[in-house]
Amino acid sequence: MLLFICLIIVLGLWYWSQGTISVNSVSTPKSEMFYWAAITFSQTLGTALGDWMADTGGMGYVGGAFVFATGLAVVIALYFWTNLSRVLLFWFAFILTRPLGATVGDFLDKPIDHGGLALSRPLASAVIAAFILLCLFVVPQRSGQHPQ
Repeated sequence: MLLFICLIIVLGLWYWSQGTISVNSVSTPKSEMFYWAAITFSQTLGTALGDWMADTGGMGYVGGAFVFATGLAVVIALYFWTNLSRVLLFWFAFILTRPLGATVGDFLDKPIDHGGLALSRPLASAVIAAFILLCLFVVPQRSGQHPQ
């Protein structure tokens, strides 16, 4: 809860100070400071949330990954079928990818008796790298524009 509060405070201060929390607006040392503080808190929050969901929450690695993947699917649906703030949706998606990565990574390399697949770290990393490469080839890529 403390990490979530810290993240909300950083995003609130960033918005109050700069008028936006869009990563596209990061072009000054001040906005970069807010950006990296938000990244730090959201990374830590997401990873802790993934660990909590898998261990303490009783969902296990697969159940936790399913919850966070479902959350991402909801964010994607909101992106395509609503006019919700794209910046807000970005931060929701960014935060949800952290616990998803943590639970999937744990599922791949934790012992079988703890609910994992017991792959070695190098093999688990290779599986994730192969998945990323597959996504790069399957999901259409388009270049963005850098803010002026």
